[in-house]
Amino acid sequence: MKTPDGRECPHFYGDYYRGRNIEECRLLKLHGQQWTRDLCKTCPVPDIARANSCQHMQLKPVVARPITAAFQRRVQVNAFCEKTKRDVSEPQIGCGECHSLPFNFEIKE
Repeated sequence: MKTPDGRECPHFYGDYYRGRNIEECRLLKLHGQQWTRDLCKTCPVPDIARANSCQHMQLKPVVARPITAAFQRRVQVNAFCEKTKRDVSEPQIGCGECHSLPFNFEIKE
């Protein structure tokens, strides 16, 4: 579903049927974090979901105020691979073991 920012996110839920106006981020709700509409603007989760669709990667969001943006709250994401049982340093790429790169072609003359 599209977020208020206009990007597609698998964790955003909006119910607008017959005058309802229910919006929530189910990923933040699952981890006990408070969601507001302004968090979708800088959230990295839609970009991670678009770049990597690994079913073994679990995302853990934290809403914090980084030093660079003193007054603006932002979503920071930590990723963990359930298959390899280790932290993922680059969630857009993945752990590197769940989805191997395609084999190399050799051209012989």
